[in-house]
Amino acid sequence: MDCQPFCGACCIAQSISSPIPLMPQGKPAGVTCVHLLVDQRCALFGLATRPQVCADFKPEPEMCSHGRSHALNYLTELEYLTKPD
Repeated sequence: MDCQPFCGACCIAQSISSPIPLMPQGKPAGVTCVHLLVDQRCALFGLATRPQVCADFKPEPEMCSHGRSHALNYLTELEYLTKPD
């Protein structure tokens, strides 16, 4: 499945624990990544500097087929459920 146009939910909802360019402490869940472009696409897509967690993340119909709001809620819930204690 391809990413939905103008979504960017994964660049907001999920946390990134590794350093990334311009975000040396990583990115907390719920914070918009500084690399999210106006069209809601990743400026690091396809680059070696893209975090591995982002490269490994793949859109799925259950998460992405119902619009941006649904994707944000879905991913926020996943972050909550998988947050270390």
